Amino acid sequence: MWLFAIFVAVPILEIALFIQVGGWLGLWPTLLIVVLTAALGTFLVRRQGLAEIQRLQASFDRLSDPTRPLAHGAMILASGLLLLTPGFFTDAIGFSLLVPQVRDALMRYIAARVKVQRFEMGRQAEYRSGPGAHPAPQDDIIEGEVIDTPRDGPSGWARPEGRNR
Repeated sequence: MWLFAIFVAVPILEIALFIQVGGWLGLWPTLLIVVLTAALGTFLVRRQGLAEIQRLQASFDRLSDPTRPLAHGAMILASGLLLLTPGFFTDAIGFSLLVPQVRDALMRYIAARVKVQRFEMGRQAEYRSGPGAHPAPQDDIIEGEVIDTPRDGPSGWARPEGRNR
């Protein structure tokens, strides 16, 4: 129900803001502001998004928790979507999501309301107990011997052309 309310309220708010700002500034300055905020937002989202991708890669390299760069990346993506949507209200929310402190506060707010029941990482996560689970392997070492014999003809895997079985 609240999602429906958002989808109804935001466009109504945007239209009301366009009418108010257009009445104060006129049509062309209002449209110029909308275009400039989209351009500025695109520039900032690209710059911050690339920096967040580098932080994510660094966290993978260090084998550290990638939660923060992933969450920030998702919020920067949402910011880009909001900034490309014409409107003053969506621009205000989009620009606020470009502030790292706002993203951290939003992340803390969401994390306080999410409960993780189970998290597994690594190779052992593949081998769980329970219905439909795979048993853990007893030994990962497979011993074998390689014999390399030189041949003058074909490998034996392919038949020479023109020959039938």
